[in-house]
Amino acid sequence: MDLRAETREFLTTRRGRLSPERTNLGAYGGNRRVPGLRREEVAMLAGVSIDYYTRMERGNLAGVSEAVLESLAEALQLDEAERGHLSDLARAANASGAARSRARRLPDAVLRPSVLRVVEALAAPAFVRNGRLDVLGANLLGRALYAPLYDSPTRTPGTPVNTARFQFLDPGAARQFWGQQADRMAHDAVAILRAEAGHNPYDRRLTDLVGELSTRSEDFRRLWASHDVRYHRSGTKVFHHPAVGLLELDYEALLLPADPGLQLNVYTAVAGTPSADGLALLASWAATTLVDRPALATPDPTMETR
Repeated sequence: MDLRAETREFLTTRRGRLSPERTNLGAYGGNRRVPGLRREEVAMLAGVSIDYYTRMERGNLAGVSEAVLESLAEALQLDEAERGHLSDLARAANASGAARSRARRLPDAVLRPSVLRVVEALAAPAFVRNGRLDVLGANLLGRALYAPLYDSPTRTPGTPVNTARFQFLDPGAARQFWGQQADRMAHDAVAILRAEAGHNPYDRRLTDLVGELSTRSEDFRRLWASHDVRYHRSGTKVFHHPAVGLLELDYEALLLPADPGLQLNVYTAVAGTPSADGLALLASWAATTLVDRPALATPDPTMETR
């Protein structure tokens, strides 16, 4: 990833979405030729000189202090995920050459057998994914819930299911699966990948994935250009499952401290609801249909680690 370009576009898009009214500045100066705030307005709000802010917006975060980053985040009204992204970009910009070399050589996090046993022991749909949205392992109910992804032609045998590839390269199936939430799911997938790109800017497989999706999907290119970022922690999703119908499930995303970059996603339904009955039906369907499918994605030995 080009850190300077990423920083420049991120700050420019965040500035462009703010109006003077939202920042209590009040519109002044007659005809405004730029959307959102002017650079000098952001500089004033952040308490830095216009030259210093211009340097940052041109992509140079080297030497920028935590205090300045915090002031800039306040000025641009960044949310938690956006603040994290800005900090990630600054950390990468200030990394030494040795640190960058080590980051390029780091192997991918893998799903340990003990973690897989935990996943399989859960009585709810569950899976573990990495920051690229690769599903590295799932229990039987998790594979049943995500059956359209496992059956999609976008998946290459011997490689993990990838939710972004399903979303953008099999859009008809994705829209059937997500229903009215399909557009939100697409936006969230891109925002998660963008946040991961800031956190791991030297992940070659992520760069390859973004390149592939950008080449093959106009929707992905449009959403990628927004530079939105998002954390995926909890919420509610609605599934239109081909075997059991409508499921409205709450999810919790739990980070795995011993395996940086991996998180466990677990889905549950409120007791006594049609979705709880649907999960019971899904379990019966899975036991007769998917019982012989592997829970762990088998890595492709030809793929190099980043």
